[in-house]
Amino acid sequence: MTLFFEPIDTGWVRAVRAGGPDAYGQPAEHVTAEGTGNPCRHCLDFVAEGAGMLILAHRPFPALQPYAETGPIFLCAEDCAPWRGDSVPPVMTSSADYLLKGYTPDHRILYGTGRVVPRGEAEAYAETLLADPRVAFVDVRSSRNNCFQLRIRRAPD
Repeated sequence: MTLFFEPIDTGWVRAVRAGGPDAYGQPAEHVTAEGTGNPCRHCLDFVAEGAGMLILAHRPFPALQPYAETGPIFLCAEDCAPWRGDSVPPVMTSSADYLLKGYTPDHRILYGTGRVVPRGEAEAYAETLLADPRVAFVDVRSSRNNCFQLRIRRAPD
């Protein structure tokens, strides 16, 4: 199975950069990136140390409902291209392990799929989850801070 690592929607990112609201109705915080571990959820690479960075609340679901988790994310403050790579994106190297959960087409967690997996096993576990026809997508979150990292889907044919 080929996996598609999905960046956050470009239109939404542009709106936030222009001062639009985050998931809590607030504008993003503008800061300077410190260190090298600040993953942008749009380009799926790291914000360069010393570059402008946005911190905001993100809910990667279309509507409020009990399983629509919200958490903090980072974005490059300046324009960046959305991830389009064929391999595992750089943001998937930011932690030793990740929390992966499978979701049904109606954006509900498929119980029993949530698992913290070592970085080197995340891709294989995502493939296992997506082999189940009940799973529409897999969300990857920080295992320590619950920050949304990215969504993984089956690659289109």
